[in-house]
Amino acid sequence: MCGIIGIFHHEQAKQQVETALAILKNRGKDASKILELKEGVIGHTLHAVVNHVPQPLQEGGILTANCEIYNWKELSQKYNLNAQNDAELVLKFLDQNHHIEELDGVFAFAYIKDDIVILARDLFGVKPLWFIHNRDQFAFASEKKVLEKLGYIDIQELNPRSILSYNIETKEISFKNRTFVTYFPEHQESYEELKQQTETLLSEAIEKRIPNQKFGLLFSGGIDSTFLAKHFKDNNYDFTCYTAVLDTENKDPSDLVAAQAVAKELGLKLKIKKVTIEEIKPYLEKIVPLIEDSNVVKVGVALTFYLACELAKEDGCKVIFSGLGSEEIFAGYDRHKKSANINQECVSGLLKMYERDLYRDDVITMDQNMELRLPFLDRNLAKFSLKIPEEHKIKEETAKFILRDIAQSKGISKEFAFRKKTAAQYGSKFDFALGKLAKQEQKSKSEYLKQFYPSHNVKLGVLFSSGKDSCYSAHIMKRQNYDLTCLITMKSKNPDSYMFQTASVNMVELQAEAMNLSLIEQETEGEKETELQDLELALQNAKDTYKIEGVVSGAVFSTYQRDRIEKICDKLGLKIFSPLWHKDPAQEMKELLQQKFTFVLSAVAADGFDDSWLNQIVTEDTLHKLNNIKGIMVNGEGGEFESLVLDCPLFNKKIELLDTEIVMDSSCSGRLIIHKAKLTDK
Repeated sequence: MCGIIGIFHHEQAKQQVETALAILKNRGKDASKILELKEGVIGHTLHAVVNHVPQPLQEGGILTANCEIYNWKELSQKYNLNAQNDAELVLKFLDQNHHIEELDGVFAFAYIKDDIVILARDLFGVKPLWFIHNRDQFAFASEKKVLEKLGYIDIQELNPRSILSYNIETKEISFKNRTFVTYFPEHQESYEELKQQTETLLSEAIEKRIPNQKFGLLFSGGIDSTFLAKHFKDNNYDFTCYTAVLDTENKDPSDLVAAQAVAKELGLKLKIKKVTIEEIKPYLEKIVPLIEDSNVVKVGVALTFYLACELAKEDGCKVIFSGLGSEEIFAGYDRHKKSANINQECVSGLLKMYERDLYRDDVITMDQNMELRLPFLDRNLAKFSLKIPEEHKIKEETAKFILRDIAQSKGISKEFAFRKKTAAQYGSKFDFALGKLAKQEQKSKSEYLKQFYPSHNVKLGVLFSSGKDSCYSAHIMKRQNYDLTCLITMKSKNPDSYMFQTASVNMVELQAEAMNLSLIEQETEGEKETELQDLELALQNAKDTYKIEGVVSGAVFSTYQRDRIEKICDKLGLKIFSPLWHKDPAQEMKELLQQKFTFVLSAVAADGFDDSWLNQIVTEDTLHKLNNIKGIMVNGEGGEFESLVLDCPLFNKKIELLDTEIVMDSSCSGRLIIHKAKLTDK
């Protein structure tokens, strides 16, 4: 689409905006424009799809926008705005103080009026927007790398569920929270009625995104891209499917096999790009800095995406479609199958998409001077789909059942409609290639990729309890090249807190010292729900003091904990990571020992336990004994025990317990009291 930039209260604002537009040139080659304002300069680079109207635009207010508004003509007529395109509609729409929730589309914009700068994005965060605010300056841009190259630090991504207001006179900043889609109450109609309504919304979501020119489709042969291809084919649109895979000597990658089979059955134009392992490194040198992330999964998907987009660009495509989002609205992942509330899990995934998927895909398509369109992330479709009863989404272990059923009724064979999902990085075999390249240098995949983007991925605070789950979660994120900045510990006065571990929490100061990390401690009375207000204070403190961008949670199965943490983080504009979510309990315990975690049980509360379990180093023999206790979760996730980590790969020193006491309040319930401990060399 486009690129936007704004710099305020800087002596060289105009020069910085000029530099930024040069960096953003791939986001729009049709036009470029700068506008000087009071105390600032804004700029825009245009990728024209709907008319050719250069920005920034100026009437009652001033607008620089990266937008694709699908109902702009309807809104223009409704409010008698006489707009020439979607960007002009947004300006006139905001000039009349209409609510942005009426805008149906994807967008990121800066609107300036009466010395107030307003930044906003679409609710899912399809279009990116980053900003920096300190005591003296304020700046925003479509891509983080732009602000980095201009020398700014502490750059933040605007949370899609927040509207930012900046006062040019006072230099103060404020946020207004927006309401996200919900998953309740569920629809009560019959399955056939829901199926028909879903099919109608799917068709509308696709149709409103069809451009008046040839376009491309990222194609894997999976249900999502196949569904889109069938719609395009049935309506005689001029499009081509693009697939990228590793060039293998023996068995073809599964996505290639599926894509070719579907293309043959449906009569699709399919173009394939194959690259060898030897050709991948030069691509990594470009792609990893482009997406500003060395996360293994993101890079594996990015390779597939980037290479397919190269083919589409060679064909002259300015618009390309993707099936991204279907997994989250129709429940396509294993974690949905394991969830106690499938639609709640869908919402949780949607909240994370702007960090996990959308920025990566946006900068890749923009680098190829193409606009990405995502029908499955249509607002109306998502709003409806999140309330479809879960039994229609996962049926007899078949994920996305209602979508597959619709696909079959539209003429897609059962073989392809019900093909089991294979993640892009595996179906293309690019994850395999990354493993081979890393092995050649005797590194892990994360270590190998870090050479292409030495900066950290996201600056994180760790919700830390002293136990194994929070510690292991932090370790996983560290291995994935995320920057652990501080620990955040809640000290509850209620030993039966619904949210926070209380046993051995007095050890977090030593653990923080062992990791050379700062520590934020927040006391709470531990009253149900109200303790969340104290958690919000702690997270806000971490954000203000250490400029964290996200939070690591050790949640495994507790939706009560995870969902409340996610709501607070989303409200504060913090990204949330729960790397252990729905991890197999036995597998987690095995991995802890394999990764050389040394920990003891600090509290027990279940039949089968006694005081002999406390203050004993957990070993393989301990795991065997845990497996023999009936009715418990072997990782203690059911409240059977709590733990204390004495050493792990994150620690520079280990903890030695010097003076302890075991206090039992029943034959099977008690805790370890630690009176004295110290750090010792490892």
